[in-house]
Amino acid sequence: MVPMTSSTANTSDRGLLDTRFSIGAAAIAAVAALLGVAFAWTGYNGGMLPVLGLELSILTGMIGLLFGFGIATVAFVAAVYMEPGFDQ
Repeated sequence: MVPMTSSTANTSDRGLLDTRFSIGAAAIAAVAALLGVAFAWTGYNGGMLPVLGLELSILTGMIGLLFGFGIATVAFVAAVYMEPGFDQ
């Protein structure tokens, strides 16, 4: 049997929205996912980006969707598994 280290024995069970860091990371995950869906929808319709004026094809829309979902996944994992920091 492998003995537990002090870092694994003393972890606190905090919820997803209990610290400011996890709230911010969850918000970033939600915004990134929504931006990814917006890119996919705009690319599917063959539309243009409102600010930049670039015309999107379905391929660039899907690339934007995957990029947004990738950032959302990393931010969500950080929101769930990161410890609050040195100040607590």
